[in-house]
This record gives sequence, C-alpha cells and structure tokens, in this order.
Amino acid sequence: MASIDIDIGYVEKLAELLQRTGLTEIEIGQGDARIRVVRQLQQTVEVQAVAPSAVPSQPAPSLPAEPQPAELGHPGLLTSPIVGTVYLAPEPGAAPFVTLGQEVREGATVLIIEAMKVMNSIRAHRSGRVTKIFVDNAQPVEFGEPLMLIE
Repeated sequence: MASIDIDIGYVEKLAELLQRTGLTEIEIGQGDARIRVVRQLQQTVEVQAVAPSAVPSQPAPSLPAEPQPAELGHPGLLTSPIVGTVYLAPEPGAAPFVTLGQEVREGATVLIIEAMKVMNSIRAHRSGRVTKIFVDNAQPVEFGEPLMLIE
C-alpha cells in the first residue's frame, strides 16, 4: 500500500470553509487520493426556570413533522435542491412565506435556502395545499432532504 502525504494545513482550511459556509461536509479528490471533511452539528439546549405568571398566552410552536415512508414517494413532496440553511420567512420577524393548510400556486416562493451567502428562492413545484412542513426556520438541510408536502 502506497503512503499518502496529507497537507494538514489544507485540511484545516477545508474545515474552516465548512464552518464559514455552514456546510456539514466537503469532499475533494485528485487522482486516487480523496479527502473528506465532515462537521458534526451539536445541539445544545438551555433550560431556564420561568415563573408561571410570566408565561405568555401564546400557543407553543409545533415541531416539524417527520416524513412517513408513504410521503417520501408522494408527487407533492418538495425536497431541497441544494445544501444550505432554510429560512421560512423573507427576513427575521416577517411572516412566513407559507403556513400549514395554506393554498399555494405552482411557482410561488415557499421558502429560501441560503447557500454560500446566496439566498435561493425555493418555489412550489405544484399547486395545492401545504399539509406538512418538515423543517424549522434556520435549519441546515442536505440535498434531497424533504422540506414540505403540497397536496
């Protein structure tokens, strides 16, 4: 087996690129040599005690639904065309592009995905009603990941 010289500085630059762009993985190759750098995302949960009188009377936000096996082959399943970060509204504090139960027309913007500092409008691929949203705002997504179901 041949030995491979690895430029650690180059690997560190790839890791910095992952951090800067928000990507979770990058792989490059030249000839038979391949380098793959993967960033593990960790979620931290901060718990704070709140007095019952200070709790606002708003309904709790619903968690995104998990796609069921039957939905994965559904023609109304909208999947991510790119790797990036999903935004459900045009800007922080604005109303979302779509909500559960809303009717949408084919070609209407339903969310945006930021990839390498470029905001990409993701449009409905068909007309119908948004019955499920599988992602949260500001969530990283991979290529082909389910975003929403339009029936």
